[in-house]
Amino acid sequence: MKKQEEKLASILAPFINAFKIPELRRKILITLLILVIFRIAAHIPVGGINLAGLKSLFQGNQLLGLLDIFSGGTLANFSVISLGLNPYINASIIMQLLTMVFPKLEEMSKEGEQGRQQMNQYTRYLTVPLAIIQSIGMYTLLRNQGLVTAFTPIEIITIVVSMTAGTIFLMWLGELITNYGIGNGISILIFVGIVVRTPVSLFQTFSVIDQQQVINLLIFAVVAILITAGIVFVNEGRRQILVQYARRYLGGRQTGGGAQTYLPLRVNQAGVVPIIFAVSLVLLPSFAGQYLSQVSQPQLQAVGRFLATYFTSQSLAYNVVYFLLVIGFTYFYTAVIFNPTKIADEIKKYGGFIPGIRPGSATSSYLNYILLRITLAGAIFLGFIAVLPSVASSITGLSTLVIGGTSLLIVVSVILDTAKQFESKLIERNYEGFLKR
Repeated sequence: MKKQEEKLASILAPFINAFKIPELRRKILITLLILVIFRIAAHIPVGGINLAGLKSLFQGNQLLGLLDIFSGGTLANFSVISLGLNPYINASIIMQLLTMVFPKLEEMSKEGEQGRQQMNQYTRYLTVPLAIIQSIGMYTLLRNQGLVTAFTPIEIITIVVSMTAGTIFLMWLGELITNYGIGNGISILIFVGIVVRTPVSLFQTFSVIDQQQVINLLIFAVVAILITAGIVFVNEGRRQILVQYARRYLGGRQTGGGAQTYLPLRVNQAGVVPIIFAVSLVLLPSFAGQYLSQVSQPQLQAVGRFLATYFTSQSLAYNVVYFLLVIGFTYFYTAVIFNPTKIADEIKKYGGFIPGIRPGSATSSYLNYILLRITLAGAIFLGFIAVLPSVASSITGLSTLVIGGTSLLIVVSVILDTAKQFESKLIERNYEGFLKR
């Protein structure tokens, strides 16, 4: 009993110590306050919608349910933040793609903190028209389903403006968490949106389960545990590259160098971002199919019926596209955040080298060679576990937990990333105290 108490005390010690540090306590309280505001906004509805019929629609559509999970239940309530962060995520994807097309944007992205802030500003500007377009599309989709009670131009404009302003407000909350709180604000908001909807998903599962499905539920639980362990294993996996530093002499004395260190290359450099990007895009064909199937032109109706029929969450096309998007975004985002040429230049600048590899371009090529191969393993693993819940659901028949399985990828990754930032803040504080002594 005493050992268990000591173990529990060691686990809770970092959190207790964090509240003893004014700076960390302030960051934690700011983060919690913003999350409370986020959940309050999630229950402020936009007028002109039949909410009872809307909830029935979301309960009977897995793709809409998946989107509702990532919005934190705001779509089923049709709140002012019902679009969630999808317009901002799509704007980020577009801006990252544009940096590969336009050299000026690429140069701006490499200008350090000032360039990053300018790119973020452009992303915010692009978010506004995307939010307007998506809010109009959402209104049109609900109107085709007979769930809209607002038809006058003023009422329609009010709905569009409210939803657009809600997205901008949510984006602002995420940036406040990033700048003044703990963790990445956008990821934290998505994480909270998933967590608050998990009890609903579990309740729906247990309310329809029978004795024959108990074994299937146990199988699903084992798969979820294996997925969690796999995510932790891959996120913590690293390839250690040995870097040695040459000895330096000044006046016959050694002034530095001669040491060696390791450059850690993560198996999954991109973290949770590929999953978020992939989910944002993989839902588009289904929504397009539902919209096109309601138009008057026969050719577009045929395309819409095809997409709505063959691009469901249980279809082969959906899972193949989802798998490929995760792999593609893993490579894409890794290329954005990790620059082998810059790393090689930094190593050369301080007199370092990788044994057997010449400094400069040869080191850059070697790092890129290693990174491409370890990223392939991480990308395939992420893609596999992204589609595994849908496959498991088809086998076990537990369709209500597909969303929970997919969301597990984001939940575990966000927890790991936030815990590392939290730990780094504690270590940084300890070093500051040591230097003051």
